[in-house]
Amino acid sequence: MLDRMKVYFFETGQMSLFGWRFIKEFLLPPYELKELLRQCYLIGNKSLGLVGATGFIMGIVLTLQTRPTLVEFGAESWIPSMVGIAIVREIGPVLTALICAGKIGSGIGAELASMKVTEQIDAMEVSGTNPFKYLVITRVTACIIMLPVLVVFSDIISLSGSALVEFLKGKVTFQLYISNVFTYLQFSDLIPSITKAFFFGFAIGIVGCYKGFTSKKGTEGVGRTANSAVVISSMLVFVLDFIAVLITDIFYDL
Repeated sequence: MLDRMKVYFFETGQMSLFGWRFIKEFLLPPYELKELLRQCYLIGNKSLGLVGATGFIMGIVLTLQTRPTLVEFGAESWIPSMVGIAIVREIGPVLTALICAGKIGSGIGAELASMKVTEQIDAMEVSGTNPFKYLVITRVTACIIMLPVLVVFSDIISLSGSALVEFLKGKVTFQLYISNVFTYLQFSDLIPSITKAFFFGFAIGIVGCYKGFTSKKGTEGVGRTANSAVVISSMLVFVLDFIAVLITDIFYDL
């Protein structure tokens, strides 16, 4: 037990130093803009379909689950506002981040781990290329950029799924549904959601890159790296979300 605790705290410290190194080298030249754009495309393109499908189903399920209870109390008109606020504030960002942790985090970890065990990263250093700038900075930055975009996309698709249920069940038009959503949804609800997405992207990218860069034990370590990247980044998503909710609650009380 004590040995596991030592390993846990050691890895937490090493991962923190890895993240601090990213912050220090983020704005320093050279700038790998071409690789950054490629990673943005890959991350967004790989996750777009899964995020959209999951968001659409979540919007439908959430509306179907809440509708009977609200109809029973004669509060059917509250469905758009309740579902909209729940999706934008919490469900959209967290669900999207978890999907990206499983898809993007594992992909980055496995890719860099494969490069590590086949000594491609060492070859980059020998050739004079900074592997941290080319591999880590670009991927983490791409995660930070694309997560908010995917969150907004997921929110829109989720609300579309919810609006479809209301159209079929309650004969509510799409225009009326969206109007009811934005009657109660404020701009201050969107800011914490997008802000959380930036931090979620940072956590997913850093964990995936760190686990890939520190992978060991040959090809066997590639699978372990992908698995641990998903687990750790998913846990960080919940921890960051908890902190964000506490901070947001303090501001709402003010």
